[in-house]
Amino acid sequence: MTGTPAQSSQPAESQQTGDAPRPRRRLTAEARRSSILAAARRAFTESGDMSGTTIKVIAEHSGISEGVIYRHFESKEQLFFEAVVEPLKEAVDDLVAATATVDRDQPLTPELQLKTMTGLYRQLISTLEEVLPLLGLVLFGDPQVARRFYRENFSVAMDRLAEAWREVEDRYGFPFESPDISARAVMGIAFILALESHHSRGFDRHRAVSLISEGTVKGFFPAIEPTRRRR
Repeated sequence: MTGTPAQSSQPAESQQTGDAPRPRRRLTAEARRSSILAAARRAFTESGDMSGTTIKVIAEHSGISEGVIYRHFESKEQLFFEAVVEPLKEAVDDLVAATATVDRDQPLTPELQLKTMTGLYRQLISTLEEVLPLLGLVLFGDPQVARRFYRENFSVAMDRLAEAWREVEDRYGFPFESPDISARAVMGIAFILALESHHSRGFDRHRAVSLISEGTVKGFFPAIEPTRRRR
């Protein structure tokens, strides 16, 4: 019949409100920051170079615009430092807290000391292995970035760990003349074991941690008795 308005040609189901696209849930600011940092870690690791990674590339990894990134981070450098520094900082915070309360419930015995040292190595190695690609970039990349990172973060972390150890030793009246060197030795060992764990097939982390923990607590070499020297 002429003059009758044409019926809509759209399928009936498309007109139902139940098929309307659901609005996307907006992330909280904290969740968005975490998402951006995760994307930044992937981008930095893939490029192998902080200078060669741009905010645009990180935005592509995040699936968001560059403007959104700049609302949460001032610069690429801030992104890089937070992606590397924060995991280490959190690990050291946990280690310092564990050291400070190691004898809270019972006196510090040789057995408890060994158990604590073993836990320390396990946590350090796991954390270092997690950020190993980025850590290599910052420590052996741009000299100015490396110097800033080491002085303001890595060195400070080791000093905090050394101070926690010194306070425990003081409670028991033991002289601890160089906790700063001891903390650096432990960090260096953990770093090498993280490299072994990451790159060497068949590396027995459990055995390595057990041996190095006992060696650190008891000393790396037995006491030398000159009279037992072989002729």
